[in-house]
Amino acid sequence: MDNSTQATPTSEAAGHEHPKSFWLWVMCLTGVDYFSTLGYQPSIAFEATGLLTPFATIILVLVTLLGALPVYCYVAGKSPNGQGSIAMLERLLHGWGGKLLVLVLLGFAATDFVITKTLSAADAAAHVIKNPMLEEYFKGGRWQIGITFFLLLMLGATFMRGFKEVIGMAVGIVGVYLLLNVIVVGSSLYYVWQNPIFVERWLEQVGAGNWHFEHHFSTAANPWHIGLICVVLFPKLALGLSGFETGVAVMPLIQGDATDTEANPAGRIRNACKLLFSAAIIMSLFLLGASLVTSTLIAPEALMKKTEANPNGGGAHDRALAYLAHGEPILSKEPVTTIQPFFGAALGMTHDVSTVIRQERGSVINPLFGSVFGTIYDVSTVVILWFAGASAMAGLLNLVPKYLPRYGMAPNWASAMRPLVILFTIVNLFVTWYFDASVEKQGAAYATGVLVLMSSACVASLIDRWRARSGFWLVRMPWIFAAITLVFLYTTLANMIEKPDGLFIAIWFIVATVVSSIVSRYLRSKELRFQGLDFMDAQSRFLWDSMRMLEFPVLVPHRPGGRSLREKEASIRKEHRLGPEIPVVFIEANLGDVSDFYQTPLMEVKQEEGVFILHIHRCASIAHTIAALALELSKVGSPPEIHFGWSDQNTLEANVGFLLFGEGNVPWLVRELLCDAQPNPELRPRVIIG
Repeated sequence: MDNSTQATPTSEAAGHEHPKSFWLWVMCLTGVDYFSTLGYQPSIAFEATGLLTPFATIILVLVTLLGALPVYCYVAGKSPNGQGSIAMLERLLHGWGGKLLVLVLLGFAATDFVITKTLSAADAAAHVIKNPMLEEYFKGGRWQIGITFFLLLMLGATFMRGFKEVIGMAVGIVGVYLLLNVIVVGSSLYYVWQNPIFVERWLEQVGAGNWHFEHHFSTAANPWHIGLICVVLFPKLALGLSGFETGVAVMPLIQGDATDTEANPAGRIRNACKLLFSAAIIMSLFLLGASLVTSTLIAPEALMKKTEANPNGGGAHDRALAYLAHGEPILSKEPVTTIQPFFGAALGMTHDVSTVIRQERGSVINPLFGSVFGTIYDVSTVVILWFAGASAMAGLLNLVPKYLPRYGMAPNWASAMRPLVILFTIVNLFVTWYFDASVEKQGAAYATGVLVLMSSACVASLIDRWRARSGFWLVRMPWIFAAITLVFLYTTLANMIEKPDGLFIAIWFIVATVVSSIVSRYLRSKELRFQGLDFMDAQSRFLWDSMRMLEFPVLVPHRPGGRSLREKEASIRKEHRLGPEIPVVFIEANLGDVSDFYQTPLMEVKQEEGVFILHIHRCASIAHTIAALALELSKVGSPPEIHFGWSDQNTLEANVGFLLFGEGNVPWLVRELLCDAQPNPELRPRVIIG
């Protein structure tokens, strides 16, 4: 196929060559989003599942390794340039239905990225305010929301100056943060290993039904009953699944093999799977370890949220691991009363256990723990949380121009960075104010955005695998992917039902995206939207170049399937008083995907008995195609005339048909398009209606 297209608005970005780096270093870009959730995930998990958190975390880890990981490895193979699951669905689903689905997913993606910024900033503020060395300075007032506002404004100001993600910065930030967490979680696990009384006491509390979270389950539980409850509850821990979409988005930065080609970047895909696998394993180990030490070492009261009875909240709320790093009080290892162990017989435990909370300084875990080490941990946490917000901002700035302007569903300024930064910063401040800078209140909205995107990846993979196969549906169905999809759909729906406020905030983003997109599409409907021509073959291009040299050509749109060309030519020459010496060029335009905004029509040119016939395919709009062809002919020789017959179609019906289906009221719209595109009447093609 001969190609003569011009560059689309996104082609420059698409063709930009990103510097490539070793996959392990690129993983740190994913890590600033994924690993930073350790700053608040243990506290949110305890708030949702209490002392059942370690069991629910095991299910979360299984879903991560057996569900999310294989799905996103498949997505990586199908979108090696970092397009992700939304782009996969866009390719698989066409028309207005596909566009609407993409808009809805963009609304959820906006929820994910915006809440990532506001929640990360809010948790960073919590680490600052609750730092024992600074706590005296931040008593009273609304310091939480004030510091969160400050961090978000700093984020916006940084991007206004042209912030660029630097892999070296991410490696340093993530490396230090993971090292500190290895010390905190590793020391705590070793301390629990040396003192099994903590595990025995925790298991006894679980068996007695003292789970320390609001629930409606029977407390007369057995291990199987508790396991079933954890299956029901694990969607509340969905924040621990974040990061996979980012892992695919950074694929253009991953160094592949020397033999990689653009059509087959096998090395880059393989290294991306290594990145996803390594990130999932690291995070899974940290989640398991953090959930265990949080549940066994920290008093439940310290992990509780703010209430009327406890207006300041527990000291470990929103900062469980930082609480341990500061060496703050933990449960005593000394038993006080003897209770019949619940799991003791099954696990072979014979120690006495205690239900009486006696605390001792957390520095017994590791002599290093204390104000100095804890402050270092807080600084590292604040930095990685802020950088997670920067990563989310970069994701939004990349996502919006990739889709909305190309759909005609955003104004031209949406492709510019600074206006978007200002818009997103205002949105960030409003969301922070709406949620009162609360980490817990924003958790549901964040989980909703994350889970919907992951569910979309599952659905996209399922559809793609289905289309790649053939035969009877039982054989054709990729059952493993179907099972994973059902798990994520259940997780998403359970999360939405349990905490619908996350869905409500996502709906606001979706409504704002869809409404603004429709308005923008309407306002931009008279843009020419022409990106050049593709030719069916070399002969078509030769005939097109020859036809452009004709003097006073007459373009006559012809609807295929109606009158024959000879009948149409005779009628046009008679009604429009055209002599036989005037060349007539017929245009047969065939609609393609009418939901597309920019179009690159495919043209086949034929010459029959001295008459040129232009067969145009892949048209998003008949009027735009005809106007674009007339303007192309105007560049060489005299402007052509476009002759239409009279139409009795209802005006409102015609305009709606034009906006939605690319046809209707064609003569009037062609004239409007020509007037906007060529203000000089002498160079403008003429529209004649007979």
